[in-house]
Parts: sequence; C-alpha cells; structure tokens
Amino acid sequence: MKVFLFFFSIILVVQGCPPIIKRSEWSTRTSHCVDKLLPSRPYAVIHHTAGNRCFNMVDCKRQLRNIEYYHMQEKKWCDIGYNFIIGEDGNIYEGRGWTKVGAHTMKYNRISLGISIMGDFMYVTPNSKALKAAQSLIKCSASSGYLALNYTLKGHRQLGNTDCPGKALYQVIKKWPRWG
Repeated sequence: MKVFLFFFSIILVVQGCPPIIKRSEWSTRTSHCVDKLLPSRPYAVIHHTAGNRCFNMVDCKRQLRNIEYYHMQEKKWCDIGYNFIIGEDGNIYEGRGWTKVGAHTMKYNRISLGISIMGDFMYVTPNSKALKAAQSLIKCSASSGYLALNYTLKGHRQLGNTDCPGKALYQVIKKWPRWG
C-alpha cells in the first residue's frame, strides 16, 4: 500500500487498485466503529445515496459530509454507512473502508462490501466515470482478497424492501459480471 499527495489530497493506492480518496481528506470526524470484517466477503452490494449528484471533488466532499452528518447525527451510527462512496467526478471515497462492518444492508453488513454512488438514480444512470470507478473498485476488492473471488454482485433492493440503487442504476448493474 502506498500513499500519495495528489492535488492536495491524500490518495490511498493499493497495488492493482484505483486510487481512493482517504477519509481524512473529506471528513474531520472520527469513526467510532470497532467491528472488523472478515476478508473474502461473498457479496458486493451497490447503492445510491438518493441525494444530490456531484461532478467535482469540492461538491463531492461537501455531499459526503452531508451524508456523514445524517448517518452519524440523525441515525446515531458509528460512522457513514458505506464502505466506499463514488462521485460522478470519477473518484472513489473511503467510507468505512475494506475492514469495518458497514451499515448499508440489514442482515448483510457483515458479509458484504457496501458501495454507494452519490445521487438519485431512479430515472437517470450515473455517468461513465462513476460506473467505471465502481467496476474497478469491485475488481480490485476481489483481487485483493476483500471480496471472495466467486463473490456475487447485488443491488440493495434484492436484499431489502427498498428502491435502492434506483431503477436506472439497477438496470445497469444487472449486466455487470457476477451479478446474481
């Protein structure tokens, strides 16, 4: 693992993985989560935040802090619920990261990696930058052992009573490898 300073942001680089904007670059809050995930989880779960979309790093960081506030202050969670969050700026932002249990899919948090794309994707799909980033993150998670090599990709709606990740995004991910 290497850390680089890039355009005044700290980027986490794991061999063979896309760059990930470290949590400390978008948040000043401390995670209070202690539960650790086991490696090789069998599920990757795709979400949307159902909020505002963002297309540049400044707006995406602002939107992340809004989501974090809602999750930590309103819902009283120990941290933002997702393991990773992706903006339509093409960046992957660290949430709880690879090793902490998320709060994104009831009954599946301990056995899945929760990846959310910022925005509401009921009627529009995320742009190609966000979709490519999500696919790259999933691939790297499996090759790094954070997802099982035979993982199954799910949309949040398959595992709970929700419209997440939105109708339009759900139609896209159904065509991705390992969807089931």
